[in-house]
Amino acid sequence: MSYKIIERRMIVPNIHELVVEAPHVASSVRPGNFVIIRPNEIGERMPLSVADFDRELGTVTSMFQEVGESTMKLALLKPGMEIPTYAGPLGVESKIDKFGTCLLVSGCFGIGASYPLARALKEAGNKVYMVIEARAKYLVYWEEKFRELIDGVTVITRDGSHGQKGHITGLGEVLKRNKIEPDRIFGNGCTFLMKLLSDVTRPMEIKTIVSMNPIMIDGTGMCGVCRLTVDGEIKFACVDGPEFDAHLIDWEEFLMRRKTYNEEEVEPLRRSGAGTEKHLHSCTGV
Repeated sequence: MSYKIIERRMIVPNIHELVVEAPHVASSVRPGNFVIIRPNEIGERMPLSVADFDRELGTVTSMFQEVGESTMKLALLKPGMEIPTYAGPLGVESKIDKFGTCLLVSGCFGIGASYPLARALKEAGNKVYMVIEARAKYLVYWEEKFRELIDGVTVITRDGSHGQKGHITGLGEVLKRNKIEPDRIFGNGCTFLMKLLSDVTRPMEIKTIVSMNPIMIDGTGMCGVCRLTVDGEIKFACVDGPEFDAHLIDWEEFLMRRKTYNEEEVEPLRRSGAGTEKHLHSCTGV
């Protein structure tokens, strides 16, 4: 069985929006779920968070960041082409409740991945706010789409080119300035962003849930590649997550494991001439 590409476009540098016709996933996917995809028959299996879905059309939307050989292959896909693997929905769906005031903090591919959660939290009767963090204006997307859905969106850029100048380390000041007092915080984006978010919110004593994105192969807990330590226990992001309490994660261990295959993944892209240092790191904390 193969799956038809409906849309694949770069919406900001390095970040692509991918829409796939996959009725079996669209019919049952929930906020927090992810899919595993292969760009071709010999490609590696890659997990992608779900950014939107249309049950009637049978389509699922994801965002991915082009950083290595495999994601470069995804970036070459065009509408009408087909891919051999689109497995899902996988993972544990987000725990949705009426928490009160919810804050979503997102960057990079995590901006799009936060959309189903924002929609579900709003439908559950919460006040929902979002902080989009980026290096510069040209890396911000879906801002208006979120503004139409939730109670408020604040953009912070490190160079001050859009919204408020700042960094996620100054989240406390951002909340104070915008008079937001969250009862629950959710983070989605690169590991660097989520680790900093955890550091910032821990002294605030606000429960913070993050969607983890480790290396993953089978998505069923058998390979063990996606393991991480949460509250002193070994967990597997594919079957126990991908969402976990940020304040219980062993971040130092996770960051070391996240770098395991950097050379193998990035070196082919460098050799191809398709990537530059700026290209490879424009959406990360590097």
